[in-house]
Amino acid sequence: MRSEEKRQNRRADHFPSPVFSMRCGMVAVVGRPNVGKSSLVNALVGRKVSIVTRKPQTTRHCIQGVVHRPEGQMVLVDTPGLHHKSEHALNRYLNDTAAAGLRGADLVLFVVEAGVWKAEDESVLRRLAAVAAPVALVINKVDRLSDRKRLLPEIKAHAQRRDYAFILPASAVKRDNLEALLRELFPRLPEGPPLYPEDRVEGYDPSFALAELVREKLMQRLRQELPYALTVQIEHLKREEKITRIEAVIWVERESQKAIVIGQKGQGLKEVGSAARREMERRLGRPVFLKLWVRCAEDWTDDPQALKRFGYSAP
Repeated sequence: MRSEEKRQNRRADHFPSPVFSMRCGMVAVVGRPNVGKSSLVNALVGRKVSIVTRKPQTTRHCIQGVVHRPEGQMVLVDTPGLHHKSEHALNRYLNDTAAAGLRGADLVLFVVEAGVWKAEDESVLRRLAAVAAPVALVINKVDRLSDRKRLLPEIKAHAQRRDYAFILPASAVKRDNLEALLRELFPRLPEGPPLYPEDRVEGYDPSFALAELVREKLMQRLRQELPYALTVQIEHLKREEKITRIEAVIWVERESQKAIVIGQKGQGLKEVGSAARREMERRLGRPVFLKLWVRCAEDWTDDPQALKRFGYSAP
């Protein structure tokens, strides 16, 4: 089923009446790794819907965050950072997933970093040449600029690279210019019924969000390349009267990596579990019992069958 058909079916399920006087659309948020796409999506939604770390490749799926306003509903699609190289099956999946996020988008938000233009940014720009939807540019992290006067020539340089729907400097972390960004985005969305109910801000399964929280804590704690050899699956999720019980498996691709994740006398796994459990409790609003296991799936990042089993299905 094509993406547009899926969207229409979802709308019909939630909202059977065909008459709506509002705007609703999909906005794909793209850019190279580490430009602050997830932070921007979280800031616009007003809640953490996409995990955030300082490491690239944090976002591995198209994460949907829903913005509700009187003028309509906007679904932001946070995509994985686009990479130059696709050495492993996982890297190819990330690039394919980011490209899939562009299909069916009503508007594309290209995010770059203030004062920085890399070959990877240029590569993303070339990919966007084939996109039919309007493309807007957000210059993120302007709070890091020591001299804001540098913005004007930078905006002019960006305008020469492509005819954008609009160019706007912003800071997701400081929430600078986000209201102006929303005012630019909503009028460009098509008229139509909402995709999600008013109380929904995440466009994915709750168990996925919980698995992502565990992976975020692992990425924050572990150094070097190990975080990219990890993935997390929720194996058991049960809501009881007074507590929610969760069991999750942390998958690595080498037996030797298990000991690194677990840590001396299990201390590493305990710290990750405690941090993830606290955030789960804030998210769910109730006590959580979290049990973590570490298992090995040899070379899973380069095994298409293992990727599919872990939820990295081809877009």
